[in-house]
Amino acid sequence: MNKIKYSIVLFLLSIVIYSCGDDNFNGINNPFLDIDHEALALSDNDTLVNFLKNHYYDDTVGVDSVKTLVAGKTPLFDNIITMNVKRNDIDYKLYVYKIKDGNPIDPVYGSPSDDKGYPSVSDSIYANYSGQAILSSTELGVNFDRNTTGAWFSYTSLAVRGWSFGFTNFKGGYLKKEADGSVFNGPITYLDGAKGILFIPSGLSYTSIDTRNYSSSLVNQNLLFYVELLDFVKDTDHDNDGTPSDEEDANNDGDLTNDFSDADNPTFADYLNPNVN
Repeated sequence: MNKIKYSIVLFLLSIVIYSCGDDNFNGINNPFLDIDHEALALSDNDTLVNFLKNHYYDDTVGVDSVKTLVAGKTPLFDNIITMNVKRNDIDYKLYVYKIKDGNPIDPVYGSPSDDKGYPSVSDSIYANYSGQAILSSTELGVNFDRNTTGAWFSYTSLAVRGWSFGFTNFKGGYLKKEADGSVFNGPITYLDGAKGILFIPSGLSYTSIDTRNYSSSLVNQNLLFYVELLDFVKDTDHDNDGTPSDEEDANNDGDLTNDFSDADNPTFADYLNPNVN
């Protein structure tokens, strides 16, 4: 099951209907009512920082992996990119380890017709990935999801919001061609895409702030993703109104779901509302 997309329904394990009560949200019993998400954000960051200081990146056998730090190796933390992200009015830190920046310029045929530099938060992306839960500052869970053939992800379908921010640090690759420059006679193949590792706090992944995550086995867990950005749609326009969705982030916080400029549709986010551009 693809745990990244919300297109597959998350079934609630426990649904209890009450006529009233503070522990209900839209009639759904909240098993996470006692969670202090601001405190959890601080705790998550401590776990991630300690994890990064006590692990290193290894590819000696041709496989990207994160291993427990040993003498002579460089901690991940020493080469990490830190991103400050606000989500649900809570401040989070997202960490990015860049393995390879990527090169969208075909060495034989030059630059692509489209800009394949760095995607914006709202751009649709085409990527490979592999995910694990960070169980503690010393322990990783088993792989819970993987795609090695490439899959498209839209801002509207991403369950792990940390992806939107993390991928802005990478460049896409270029499409493989035949020797004469024609379309490759084989499976669609992208070369030289950026590679890296995302270390995502629980508040930017399957947070229990979102009722859709109540039944997820990964709810409120920090996550690690090995990712490869193959391609992306520059200036993705989700509502086809002629304005890139990234430009419809009125408060410029990277969260497109909290911008509402249409007085006639006060709950219709601007990036999905063709009447706002």
